[in-house]
Amino acid sequence: MVIVFLLLALAVFGGLHWYVWRRTVRDTTARPGRARRLGTAAIVGGPVLMFAAVTAERAGAPFLLQQVLAWPGFLWMALSLYLLLGLLAGEFVRPLLRRFLERRDARSAEAEPAGVGASPEVVAAGTGHPARPRPETAAPTPPETAGDASAPTDATPAPGAARGPSRRLFVSRVVGGAAAAAAVGTVGYGTYDVLRGPAVKRVTVPLARLPRAAHGYRIAVVSDIHLGPVLGRGFAERVVDTINSTQPDLIAVVGDLVDGSVKDLGPAAAPLARLRARHGAYFVTGNHEYFSGAEQWVEHVRELGLRPLENARTELAHFDLAGVNDVAGEEEGQGPDFVKALGDRDRERACVLLAHQPVQIHEAVEHGVDLQLSGHTHGGQLWPGNLVAELANPTLAGLERYGDTQLYVSRGAGAWGPPTRVGAPSDITVVELASKRA
Repeated sequence: MVIVFLLLALAVFGGLHWYVWRRTVRDTTARPGRARRLGTAAIVGGPVLMFAAVTAERAGAPFLLQQVLAWPGFLWMALSLYLLLGLLAGEFVRPLLRRFLERRDARSAEAEPAGVGASPEVVAAGTGHPARPRPETAAPTPPETAGDASAPTDATPAPGAARGPSRRLFVSRVVGGAAAAAAVGTVGYGTYDVLRGPAVKRVTVPLARLPRAAHGYRIAVVSDIHLGPVLGRGFAERVVDTINSTQPDLIAVVGDLVDGSVKDLGPAAAPLARLRARHGAYFVTGNHEYFSGAEQWVEHVRELGLRPLENARTELAHFDLAGVNDVAGEEEGQGPDFVKALGDRDRERACVLLAHQPVQIHEAVEHGVDLQLSGHTHGGQLWPGNLVAELANPTLAGLERYGDTQLYVSRGAGAWGPPTRVGAPSDITVVELASKRA
C-alpha cells in the first residue's frame, strides 16, 4: 500500500508539473527552439533540486551542500505552488480573452472602407456611366508572375481568418506571463517578509487562579525559528534582538528551534545566549528537534543559558511553569509525560504549560492547566496551506478556550522549507497574564 501511495503521489506531482510546463513553455512558444529548451530545463530542474534539498537535509549531507541546494530547491517549492494556482485561475480568463480578441477583430474587419477591393462597376455605381477599365488593369497577368506566392488569389484568407494561431499564442503568453509574474511577486514578497524578521504581537490572557501580584506578567513566546541551511546566525540575531526589545519577565521557546545538527548549526544558534528576561528563558522540544538530534540540542541550549523543561515543572513565585516533550519523541522513548510534569502539582496555583503542538491541549485540559503555549502550525505558512493545517490542528493560530483551559498558538518566527510566508505573517508574541482578582 505504501508503494502504491508513493506511485500515485508521484504521478499526481508529475502531472501537475506537466501541466505547468505545457501552459508556460509549450503553449507560449511557437515552435521548438532555444526558449522552449530553457523553459523545459527550468521546469524539470526545479523539482529535482527541491527533492535534493529535502533529501540532503534529512540525510545530514555536508552542510555546504545543504546550503547550495536549499535556496533554489525550497524556493521552487513555493514558486511552483503559486505558478500552478495562477495558471488554474488563468483557465477562467482564457476563453474571455479569446472572445474579446475575436470581437475586436470582427469590428476591425467591418470597419474597413467599402471601396477597398471592389470591382470597377461598383466603384462607378451612381455615376450613370459604367467605368472603363484601365489598360493596365485589363492587361493579362504576365506569365512570370503566375506562380508568385505573394500574388493575391482566391485562396487568400479573409481579414482575421489567418489570425487564429497567433491569437492562441498571444492568449497563452498573456496568461502564462501574468501567472509567472504573480508567482514571482508573491514568493518574492513572502520571502522578504520572513528574512526581515518577525513582528511583535501582544495578547492579554486572563487567568482565574493567577494572584493579583502577578497581574501584568509578560511571557515572550517564540516558536518555529527553524535555523538551518537557509535561516542562519543573522536571522537568529534578529529574533533575539526582537525578543529582548520587549523586556519580558520570562521567555518561552516552544520547539522547532533547528533543522540540523549541533555540529552544523551550533554557531547559528549562538546568539540565543544573549536572551534576557527577569525570570530566564525556557525551552521545550518540537518535532524537528527529533529529526536533528534532540538530546544534543537539549544539552546545547542548556549551555546557551536556556532551561529545558523535559516533562518537568518549575514553581515560580506566583504560578507553575511546566513543559512536555513533543509527541515526535515517542518513537525514541522520549514522548510527552503529563503525569510526570503535572501529576503532583498544587491545583490551587495557576499553571502555564509549554507544549509544541496544539493537539496536546486535550491532555492539558485533563490535568487542569490554565494556559498552554504552542506553535508548530506556522499559521499555514503558505496560503492555502492554512486550509490543510486547520484540519490537523484544533487551533491554527491565536487564542482559544477549551473548557477551563486556554490555548495560545503562535505562527512562529521562521519558516520550514521555503523561507517564505503568504497569508501567515511570522510573529513573536508577548503574552500578558491578567489576574481576575486585580
